[in-house]
Amino acid sequence: MLVVEDERDIAFPLVRTLEREGYDVAWVGTGREVLDVVARGAVDVVILDLSLPDMDGLDVCRALRESGYEGGVMIVTARTGELDRVVGLDSGADDYLTKPFGLAELQARVRALLRRSRQYHPPQPREGTTLRLDVEARRVYAGDAEIRLTSKEFDVLAVLEAHRNKVVPRGRLMSEVWDENWYGSTKTLDVTIGRLRHKLEEAGLPDRVVAVRGVGFRLEHTEPAG
Repeated sequence: MLVVEDERDIAFPLVRTLEREGYDVAWVGTGREVLDVVARGAVDVVILDLSLPDMDGLDVCRALRESGYEGGVMIVTARTGELDRVVGLDSGADDYLTKPFGLAELQARVRALLRRSRQYHPPQPREGTTLRLDVEARRVYAGDAEIRLTSKEFDVLAVLEAHRNKVVPRGRLMSEVWDENWYGSTKTLDVTIGRLRHKLEEAGLPDRVVAVRGVGFRLEHTEPAG
């Protein structure tokens, strides 16, 4: 994966976040470097800022497509107008995200891009791999390998594990993990669930967090395919 951003303060947190998700990430700050890196191959997704010091990002996008690049291109920019989005997509981009953006949303869009470009193959559950929670140490394992979770991800998983195969209502998760007086958006729970699902999947676990529409979520075991 290639991040194209000339501002270090924006690029570094983005690169670190993607690396924590397990992606192999390179970073460049100019359009010419993009073309050089992609020409060497092995770039599944380009996250492309439009305001580059040497050339406009739209020209970079067009050049990538003209060179035969078939991977995903996501434009990330402060240009928010409808016409800007239309021009960006017509220039060959697969997705268009405006600044400021949430890192969780960007990660979800990256996964969608990888699926659409057929570069992403969800790991199949590994036979014999089991989920284990050490509640006292607040650590989670897939077999012998530790899964790195945030504090809230761990708390959500702990509640779901305690009620495995049963539906835990959204309100109960919010009150137990956040606070019964929480006044923020419940989308916080959805974002946390999304990250948790991805990490369990990447660890090769046969456990899945299933959404029960209008009610809540259930942690259940799935059998490996084949």
